[in-house]
Amino acid sequence: MDLRRLASFLAVAEEGHFGKAATRLFRSPASVTAHVQQLERELGVRLFDRSPVRLTPAGERFVGHARSLLAAMDAAVADVAEAAAESTLRIGVMSNGSAELTPAVVQAFHRARPEIRVEFVALDFTEHVSALVRHKVDVAFVRPAPDDERVAVDVLTTERRIVVVPASWELADAPSVRLADVLDLPFIALPDHTPRQFSDYLYFAEARGGLSPHRSTSHAVTPHEVLTTAAAGRGAGSALESFQRYYPWPGTVCVPVLDAPPEHSVLAARADDRNPAVRTFRSLAASLARELGPRLRLTAT
Repeated sequence: MDLRRLASFLAVAEEGHFGKAATRLFRSPASVTAHVQQLERELGVRLFDRSPVRLTPAGERFVGHARSLLAAMDAAVADVAEAAAESTLRIGVMSNGSAELTPAVVQAFHRARPEIRVEFVALDFTEHVSALVRHKVDVAFVRPAPDDERVAVDVLTTERRIVVVPASWELADAPSVRLADVLDLPFIALPDHTPRQFSDYLYFAEARGGLSPHRSTSHAVTPHEVLTTAAAGRGAGSALESFQRYYPWPGTVCVPVLDAPPEHSVLAARADDRNPAVRTFRSLAASLARELGPRLRLTAT
């Protein structure tokens, strides 16, 4: 049975007028009339009296069936759409994610659930939590660990901190530095809507005792922007130690900060997400972090 005919029939029944039904459905009156006539021939009964337009006894009985059929089709379409959504896992990655663990987890997930399609989404610094809570991604490799009741966190790496500085600065010649050497640097600025937790991480806020950092006049929301800005001598950034393995950049130097507390990279997911694919991905990530983390230099020493 043609669903367009059912929709036309219901619209006429509810509007009591062929022209109004056509307007509601964005169809021509002729097409709505033709749909009703075709449905009447298919059923072998007259559904409407025409002058005035009103349902026949058969039409009145058929209204409930038509509504049920269309509702069933809507439910089927919604169910298929949900199944399609569940067959894709959207993975957010901020910066270099959890270093070598990121591809290792993705490969393990593909072996475990080959029927699930994976999509990667690059996250900028402002999407520390929002990408998850706005359903842009299903899981996210981020740092530091979000402190948000809407987000569940699995710690994957615990790494030493580094600063990223222009190669032209005197600090770039040091094999390592201490917090006292970096707190007064002009750090590359972040947009005002950057989560406070991420900006505190970037600027070593805990070590500042509540004092605001010096900010350069340049802004950045991605590692690429940090590196190009630093290479131009316009400010410093900070990161985890694994960052330097993924972003060797001419004109910049990564210097370890010896007395900065180690920081985590994590896998984050929505706390209320019951998607089995998400649970599988989290379980694999946690297992591989325990197994591979020490070997991959992803545990601070």
